[in-house]
Amino acid sequence: MKLFRTVLCSSILLASTIASWAQTDGGPLAYPKAKTVDQVDDYHGTKVADPYRWLEDADSPDTKAWVQEEDKLTFGYLEKIPYRGAIRDRLLKLWNYERFTTPEQENGRYFFQHNNGLQNQNVLLVAESLNAEPRVLLDPNTLSSDGTVALAGASITDDGKLMAYATAQSGSDWQEWHVRDVTSGKDLPDVLQWSKFSGAAWSKDDKGFFYSRYDEPKGTALRDTNYFQKLYYHKLGTSQAEDKLIYERPDNKELLFGGTVTDDGRYLVIHVSQGTSPKNRLYYKDLTKPDAPVVKLLDDFDAQYLFVDNDGPVFWIQTDLQSPRSKLIAIDTRHPERANWKTIVPESKDKLEQSTVVDNRFLLSYLKDARTEVRVYDLQGRAIRNVDLPGIGTASGFQGKRTDKETFYSFTSFILPTTVYRYEPSSGKSSVFKQPKVDFDPSQYETKQVFYNSKDGTRVPMFLTYKKGLKLDGQNPTLLYAYGGFDISLTPSFSVPNLVWLEMGGIYAQPNLRGGGEYGEEWHLAGTKAHKQNVFDDFIAAAEWLIANKYTSTPKLAIRGGSNGGLLVGACLTQRPDLYGATLPHVGVMDMLRFQKFTIGWAWTSDYGSSDNPEDFKALYAYSPLHNLKPDTKYPPTLIATADHDDRVVPGHSFKFAANMQADQASPAPVLIRIETKAGHGAGKPISKIIDETADEWSFVAYNLKMDVKLQ
Repeated sequence: MKLFRTVLCSSILLASTIASWAQTDGGPLAYPKAKTVDQVDDYHGTKVADPYRWLEDADSPDTKAWVQEEDKLTFGYLEKIPYRGAIRDRLLKLWNYERFTTPEQENGRYFFQHNNGLQNQNVLLVAESLNAEPRVLLDPNTLSSDGTVALAGASITDDGKLMAYATAQSGSDWQEWHVRDVTSGKDLPDVLQWSKFSGAAWSKDDKGFFYSRYDEPKGTALRDTNYFQKLYYHKLGTSQAEDKLIYERPDNKELLFGGTVTDDGRYLVIHVSQGTSPKNRLYYKDLTKPDAPVVKLLDDFDAQYLFVDNDGPVFWIQTDLQSPRSKLIAIDTRHPERANWKTIVPESKDKLEQSTVVDNRFLLSYLKDARTEVRVYDLQGRAIRNVDLPGIGTASGFQGKRTDKETFYSFTSFILPTTVYRYEPSSGKSSVFKQPKVDFDPSQYETKQVFYNSKDGTRVPMFLTYKKGLKLDGQNPTLLYAYGGFDISLTPSFSVPNLVWLEMGGIYAQPNLRGGGEYGEEWHLAGTKAHKQNVFDDFIAAAEWLIANKYTSTPKLAIRGGSNGGLLVGACLTQRPDLYGATLPHVGVMDMLRFQKFTIGWAWTSDYGSSDNPEDFKALYAYSPLHNLKPDTKYPPTLIATADHDDRVVPGHSFKFAANMQADQASPAPVLIRIETKAGHGAGKPISKIIDETADEWSFVAYNLKMDVKLQ
C-alpha cells in the first residue's frame, strides 16, 4: 500500500543590508565557545583540517554541552522577536483543516488517511464501501504522548483482511513492522525489526509478506553505516528468526532490494538499486514453482527500469534506456533478448514520471515544464485521451489493479489545497471525493511560471506565487526555495507555511534546477558529480534574475532548502554571501568529504561522487559548504536547522557548519542553529513540531528582512 564563486561583499552592497542585521538586543551575539582539535586528514596529498570533528559524536558530553549553549542562544534570540507568537497562531489556525489522502481499494474495502486538522499524525481509516462511514484502523497518535511515532508504511492483503504496517520513532529511518487484523483492529503477535527503506509485499495466499532489512547494528544505530540489505519472506505466526532469506548479495554491500508481488500472484519482482542512482537492475522469481531461482532479467545497470504490470509472462516496464525522458516497453520473459523488446508508448518531449494500469488502460503521468499532465492509452499504446485536470499543478495517485474500474488521484497547486478525485478510466470522468476547506482566499493570489538563463545559458523554469497587484519595486520580501538533486522533481504543491509567508506579504519562488528530474535523465546528470556546480549556478542565477527584474533586492531576499537543498543553500551561502538578506539551510549535507561515512550517506555517491576518489575529491572540496567558510567574512543572517534523531543526514553536518561559521562571522548578523529533539530528517515529524519550527524560521527571516508583519 502506498499510504518518499566565492565573492567578497562590497562595502556599497553591505551598506544597504547592514541595517537589517541589527540584533534583537542591539549588539552582536556572543557565541558559545567551541573547542578545536588538531584533526588533519590527507586526501590524495591535500591536507584538510577538521577542527570540529568532535561534534560528529552527538552523544558525547562535550557535544551535549555545546548543544545546550546553542539552544540558549538561539531561543533567547527568537523569543525577543515580537510577532513570533502571532505567526505561530496563524499557522495553527490555517493548519486546522480536514485533510485526506487518496484511497486504496482492496476487495471492496477502502483505505485512506485522514487528519482532522491539528493531529500530529494522520489516522488510517477503513470503510466497507465508498460511501460508508469510515472507522479508525490505526491511529499513530495513540502510540506516543508527543506524536513522535509515525506510520512509515502499510500494505493490505488482496482480500482486505490483513494489514502489514511499519512504525518509526522520532523521525528515524528505522522501521518496525506489525500485522493488524482489519476487521477486529487487533494486532497479531508478529513483530519485525531492523527494517529500513522497505515496503511489504504480500504473497497471493495472504500467509506472509516480503520485506527488506539489515542485520542488527553492532554499534550506534543512528550513525553507523548501513550495508548488506537483504530481502526476506516472513510467514505469519512465526518469529523473525525463522524468516526465509530470499535474496542477498554478499559480493556487493551497497545493493538495496525492493520486492513487489504481481497482481496475479505469479511473480516476485525485485527492484535492485545501488545507492540513489536512478539506474537499477530488475530481477524476478516465479512464485508458482517451489524453490524457483531468482532470474536476473535486467542486470546491466545501464538505465532505469520500473516494473509497471504484467500480462502473464510479458512485463510492462517504464525505462529511460536511450530515452532520457522515458518510454513504456514490453519484455517477454520467455524471450528476454533486447532484440525482442517492444515499445508500447515511445518517448515524448515531456518527462514520463509514472505509469500504472487500471481498467485495462495505461495511465501515464508526465511532467510538462514541471507541471502534471496525465494521458490515457490502451494496452496497445494507442492514445485515448488526457485526464481533465483542474489547472496548472500536481496530480498524483492513479494506483490500482488492472481489473479495477476506478482509481483515485489528488490535485494540488501553490494556492489550492489538495483535493482527492475519483476517476473512471473507461469514461474519463473525474468526481470530487474529498475537498478540504481552508481559512484562506486563493483568489487574492496568483502563480506564474517564468524562465531565466543560468550562468552557462541553460534555460531554467521557475514558479512565482504572490499576492495580486504586486509592485515590481525591488522591495518585496522573497523566499527562494529549491532542491536540485537525485532526479527529484519539484512541482507545485500546497503548503500552509508558504501560505503564511504569502499572507505576510512575501513572494514564494521555486526554480527547477539541474540535478532534478523535471526534464529527464540528461537534466539530472547535468547537476551531478563534476557538474554539481551547475546546480548552484542555477540557484544563484534565479536570485540574480529576481533582483534584476525588481521582484526583490538583496536585503529582502531569503533562501531556504532542506537535505540536498540544505547543501544547496550552504554552497550558495559560501559562494555568494553578498547576495542574500537571510539564509535557512535545513538538515543539510555540509561536510562533502565525510558524508559517506554515516548511515546511508554512501548511497549518495551516485550524485555526489566520493572523496575517496581523487577526481571526485577535487569537485567536492571546491564547493563543500563546511570547507568553503572563510575567516573574517561577513555572512548574512543564518538560521541552521537540524534534529537530534536525524539518521539520514546526521546532525554532525550542521553542528560542525554552525560552529565554524560562528567562528568565521565578521558581521553582527546572527548565525544560529536550531536543534529539534525527538525528530529526524523530516518524515513523520509531528505537526506541532513543524508549526513551532516554521514559526521560528519565518520570525527569523521577517525580522532580518525588516518585514512589516501583519497577519489576519
